[in-house]
Amino acid sequence: MKPSSHGPAAADTSHAPAAARPPDGTAAGPSADAAAGPVVSAAKAAVTALYEAHALGMIRLAHIMLGDRQSAEDVVQEAFCGLYRRWSHLADPGSAVHYVRSAVLNHCRSVLRRRATSWAPRGLASHPETVRSAESAMLTREERDEIMRAVRRLPPRQREALVLRYYLDLSAEETATTMGISPSSVRSATHRALASLGRVLQEQS
Repeated sequence: MKPSSHGPAAADTSHAPAAARPPDGTAAGPSADAAAGPVVSAAKAAVTALYEAHALGMIRLAHIMLGDRQSAEDVVQEAFCGLYRRWSHLADPGSAVHYVRSAVLNHCRSVLRRRATSWAPRGLASHPETVRSAESAMLTREERDEIMRAVRRLPPRQREALVLRYYLDLSAEETATTMGISPSSVRSATHRALASLGRVLQEQS
């Protein structure tokens, strides 16, 4: 089962076995569902539907934050598995996509912290591949790589706000919910991110 590829910046998942199917926790067969009852069946159906609709967008988010596809797939898989395990405890199932997006962002933060404390950090230049988007299609590969490296050099909050607002096209309110900050803080972080990104790109030109 593959997530929908609709959207302007669909990622190439042809080599993405971990992200090409719903989380393992949702993969039980019909007999298992019948034994577990309607609650588990409903959770499986709901999480699978969310996965199909949003997995590629989540992978794109994690890919930009982390710089490599395998790590992006891993954190998305972990986030959806966590959603499935916690489904019965959600106060509002309608907010599940916000839960997953926040979980992906938090997992990315954890990965970046581990990298920062590692004796062998993964350099930005070691991941030249970028996620293609409609906006970047007219840029050369070198230019896209330069922009993505510049984005990853931004302070964490600025980078997160920029990616959520302008790459995933979330509103300030949705971005605030995902990041756990106020909409005004999102707007402030986004403004600073754009200014910093402009300076960095100008210095490199």
